[in-house]
Parts: sequence; structure tokens; C-alpha cells
Amino acid sequence: MSRGRLTAVFLALGLGFLWMPVLLLAGYAFSADRIPFQWGGFSLRWFGVLAANERLVEAALLSLRVAFGAATLAVLLGGTFGWVLARRGPFRGRAIFGALAGAPLVLPDVVIGLALLLFFVLLQSGLGWPAERGATTILLAHATIGAAYAAVLVQARLAELAPELEEAARDLGATPATAFRTVTLPLMAPSLAAGWLLAFTLSLDDVVVASFVSGPAGTTLPMQVFSMLRLGLTPEINALACVILLLGGVALAAALLLQAGLRRRTRAD
Repeated sequence: MSRGRLTAVFLALGLGFLWMPVLLLAGYAFSADRIPFQWGGFSLRWFGVLAANERLVEAALLSLRVAFGAATLAVLLGGTFGWVLARRGPFRGRAIFGALAGAPLVLPDVVIGLALLLFFVLLQSGLGWPAERGATTILLAHATIGAAYAAVLVQARLAELAPELEEAARDLGATPATAFRTVTLPLMAPSLAAGWLLAFTLSLDDVVVASFVSGPAGTTLPMQVFSMLRLGLTPEINALACVILLLGGVALAAALLLQAGLRRRTRAD
């Protein structure tokens, strides 16, 4: 067997190992049997049961709202951190600032969750805010984590760009704010978009940090699913997995089509 075929075989085995459990989970969502991993004929009944489950629907909507807000705040904070580290040059405390900005990348989720919980308890006892832990505290916690990823992406992007571009804009009469808005920000846009998507995905996926900083008023979808799994897997979870897989596939297809359209437009120009 040639080296190329051997590589293709190992690649297929690796992808099969990763995707087979996910596809099986989605496939059994169409089974009519109450036992999650027993085929009882084709049926869509569990999708109806899923739609009628108010707890799961409310948790999913809360997760989307939290993820959207956390990703937006993470990009604002992380973009600022990355720009400071890439463009401000040496300054006192730069090493400490960079270490603190990137700390969530290396710290375990349990440590981050416990630290944020203690921080929110301290704020509540000293300032009376937050009145209760819920969606707001989860949003701030997820934004803290996502900001570290956005900062790394922005800093790496700006490191590839020559600062002479901004200096040229200033030499032509642009103010620092105008040079940033017309030159730096458009060049940062791909990294900001990537940071937003990454922070959004991390927020939707998180269960450890959210479990520490949430309260009765804030139960995200991963937390709700995790609590349901303690009592055993149900066909509703299979249906939920199928819906998430379908939405992810649609989003990926839309992104690929948009990218292909931009490439064709660029070539035409």
C-alpha cells in the first residue's frame, strides 16, 4: 500500500472514530422506541416532545442570548487587549498585563469558575451587586474567557501587519482615531470575526464555569442537559443532538457559500 493510501486510510479511521458516535446519536433520534439506543421504527415523535419541553426550550434561548452577549463583549475586550499588546510597545507592567489577559487560556475551567464565584460573592457582599447569580454573571464569566481567545487572535493578526500602514495614514493628515477606523480596524476585522465565533461557541458549550456562577434564575442548555443525563439518557437528548448537528451544518454551509461568493467577487474585480 502506497504512503498516500495509508494516510487516507488512517484519516478515514480517525474521522470515523470522531463522527460515528455523533451520527449514531442523531440517527437514533428518529427511532420510535423509548429506549434511546434501540431501533423501534422510523418516527419524528421525539422532535415533537423536544419542542414541547419548556425547560429545554427556555434553556436553549437563554444560552443563545448569553452566548451572543458574551461573544460581543469578549470581542470588545479582547480586541482592546490584543491591540494594546501589539501596538502600544513596551510599557511598565506589560508582562503582567499580557499574563493576566491570557490566563484563561491555560487555567482549568474549575479554577476559573471558582475564582469568578468568589469574585461575584465578594461584589455581592460589598456592593450588593449582583442581587442574584444568573444570566448576567454567566455572561460576564463567558466574556472573560472569550476575551482571552479574541486577544490572542487580534494580537497575532496585528503582528503580521506593518505599523507603517497606520503611520502613512497619519502622514497624510488622518487623526489617530481616523487612522484606526479606516486602516487598522478593517485589517483587524477577520480576527475579530473569528474571535466572536470562537467566543460564541465556547459560551454555548460551557457547563463547568456556568455551574459555578449561575443560580436558580440561570440554567443554560448544557447545564439542563447535564442534569437530565444524571437520570439517564432519553430520546429527547438524541433529538436535541440532531437539531444542534443540523443547525451547525447549515451554519457551516452558509459560511462556505459566503466565502465562495466573496472569492468569486474578488476575482471578478
